[in-house]
Amino acid sequence: MDHGRWASGHLGAKTAVVIRGAWPSVGGVRPVVLPPNVIDHFYLGGERLAALRGVPLPSPRRPEEWLAATVHRAGEPDVGRSLLADGSLFADAVAADPVGWTGTADAPAGPADVGLLVKLLDAGQRLPVHVHPTRPFARDHLHSCYGKTEAWYVLETHGEDPAVWVGFREDVDPALLAEKVDAQDSAWMLEHLNKINVRPGDGVLVPAGQAHATGAGVFLVEVQEPTDFSILLEWSVTTATRDESHLGLGFDVVLPAVSHKALPAPEPVHVGLDARAADLLRGLPPEADPFFRVDVAAGDAVPVPHGFAVAVVLEDGGLEWADGGQPLTRGEVLAVPDGIGDWAVTGRVVVCRPGATWPEVS
Repeated sequence: MDHGRWASGHLGAKTAVVIRGAWPSVGGVRPVVLPPNVIDHFYLGGERLAALRGVPLPSPRRPEEWLAATVHRAGEPDVGRSLLADGSLFADAVAADPVGWTGTADAPAGPADVGLLVKLLDAGQRLPVHVHPTRPFARDHLHSCYGKTEAWYVLETHGEDPAVWVGFREDVDPALLAEKVDAQDSAWMLEHLNKINVRPGDGVLVPAGQAHATGAGVFLVEVQEPTDFSILLEWSVTTATRDESHLGLGFDVVLPAVSHKALPAPEPVHVGLDARAADLLRGLPPEADPFFRVDVAAGDAVPVPHGFAVAVVLEDGGLEWADGGQPLTRGEVLAVPDGIGDWAVTGRVVVCRPGATWPEVS
């Protein structure tokens, strides 16, 4: 790799490496280093996120960064969507060349749809117990082809008992759940959920419809369907209110979206942060494949198939494709377009991609 072809550019509060236009790429697109896009939220956190991304922490409630996001926070069109280094919207760049970026002009949610939403999530407190709707519920009630199945790949854990909770351990009576939600009985909710102790390198799938929560001290990459639909069963541990917790539909409508059936405790997939391999290491169970894929590239020139991807760099290295390459620095986040073809990574990168059958959404 010829490091003489790279130059440094200043992105916000940190220095990042960007390509200077020396090489053409297929479709005129190339990987883009994204400026930080950290947002305020109703829960505490953000210290480890800020450290990884090299940004200040002006508030104790800066626990999320939305990465290569072309969608915005529910009800807030100015919050969430990612910018490019020149201040323009990443979504506009995708919409201007959807084939170059995603490989299709027929994305189900329009030309700026990239098939997934990726976040860095740094929980400084336990998140509230909440639920995301399934695709059928979203189609029927929210005018969306996407629900919000999501998954977590754990980067760091802190504290004595780092854990997440996913799905009820036993069948729950719907009327009793409604009563416990109305009473904001946090202890009852947690007691009836599967508790999963996690460590760095664990990957956990959270199917839509399953009640879940992330514990304090867990810093992770979160990948999900590209929506911001959340039903808060437990709003009292946040700054949210009851009226902000039911998607504007009322609890009578949204509580049936919650799965009341027992879910066997999910078994995390584990890819240790010291693992090395010649090929991509699967970070999630196969059941995630229809929705998204999370893999870890950890080695020398690990091949990655073409297709839109969000790359979170955990270790210095490099990225190469047929027409060029660039170095990677820990803490960078890149949007990688389909149009560069197959590519390869040296170092350690979490690679997040749309589902295996995308752009089909069933």
